[in-house]
Amino acid sequence: MSDLYAIGIFLFVLFLLLGSGVWVGLALLGVAWVGMELFTSRPVGDAMATIIWTASSSWTLTALPLFIWMGEILYRTRLSEDMFRGLSPWMARLPGGLVHTNIVGCTVFAAVSGSSAATLTTVGKMSIPELRAREYPERMIIGTLAGAATLGLMIPPSLTLIVYGVTVRESISKLFMAGVFPGLVLALMFMVYVAVASSLSSNFNPKPEPYMSFMAKVRNSRFLIPVVCLIVVVIGSMYMGFATATEAAAFGVIGSLVLAATQGSLTWSTFTESLMGATRTSAMIALILAGAAFLSLSMGFTGLPRGLADLIGSWELTRFQLLMALLVFYIVLGCFLDGISSVVLTMAVVEPMIREAGIDIVWFGIFIVVVVEMAQITPPIGFNLFVLQGMTGHEMSFIARAAIPMFFIMVLMVFILIAFPELATWLPENIRQRPGG
Repeated sequence: MSDLYAIGIFLFVLFLLLGSGVWVGLALLGVAWVGMELFTSRPVGDAMATIIWTASSSWTLTALPLFIWMGEILYRTRLSEDMFRGLSPWMARLPGGLVHTNIVGCTVFAAVSGSSAATLTTVGKMSIPELRAREYPERMIIGTLAGAATLGLMIPPSLTLIVYGVTVRESISKLFMAGVFPGLVLALMFMVYVAVASSLSSNFNPKPEPYMSFMAKVRNSRFLIPVVCLIVVVIGSMYMGFATATEAAAFGVIGSLVLAATQGSLTWSTFTESLMGATRTSAMIALILAGAAFLSLSMGFTGLPRGLADLIGSWELTRFQLLMALLVFYIVLGCFLDGISSVVLTMAVVEPMIREAGIDIVWFGIFIVVVVEMAQITPPIGFNLFVLQGMTGHEMSFIARAAIPMFFIMVLMVFILIAFPELATWLPENIRQRPGG
């Protein structure tokens, strides 16, 4: 059976199922089932049960629902209001003014969330009305929020990095460490864009902010104390070697519950809503991971991943050429699938190619997160665009155009990562971890 024929069968069944509206996880299971029936003599039901149980019972995977639950709890607190009150006095005098609160607010919330959608919704529900009231340009408000919210995918704790780590069997703590500097650099690039664009724009004339003394700014910063403490507990416990990713996630849930209780926003209703929201999201991701694991097994029986890796290896592409091909591939794929689905769907084929090319698997995790971040703001499937449409009422075309500069900044970030791989590799190589992370 030729590799080309097998690829054709897999792709035909996959797009048939996805096009019919079947959930991504079920579509992956369906493709794997067909592949097992056609290309192997092994009992399909036994193989599926075994691989799904193995994929779902990973201890590392327990960090995922805990981080999701933490983000769900924080979404229902007054965290966004407090962040805006604490950050706005420091941002007001920068070129671009309070638009920077979108970027810095998303960066801060990303460090306690892990979800791009949760970051966008939490920061946007406060910043959009405030910035509109101060007459900031609508396109800049929308564009910076769409782009900066994607930092939730990179800055730890990142759900996408957890899924990637489970898929390629890499340490979650290492991946979290690798995401810190690239995430901060990308946030800084967004801020530089805002400063330059606001200086060059003729219609950037927001209402001036009242003068505030340095000591008044310091006093306002007290509103940032709860979220900073939570970041120290969650991220610091991992980086200082006190906790694995799963243990840090448990600390985060407890910390977010305490924060919600002290703010008076923890009621039985919000508690159950956050728990059910986390359960729905976790179940969706778990189904996708189970389908991807079964698909990997099915493709492994055909020898397809290794065959494709050998084929591409025979083309003698340089590392840079391979990465450019993968960049274009994931950008196109991101127009039709969300980031997590893109990662789990392709890793069975891409991972052997990456290892064969000698590319660091931790560094590649950050590369792929930057690329799937772009998928969050590319039509027609970009999830951040849909969230913003619901929040603002704008046409999808307007939101997509507003996000275009942020898309190109992310493309530039890819080239910076390639030129300076130490951005992603220095921290995990130089910080002690606890075993099992």
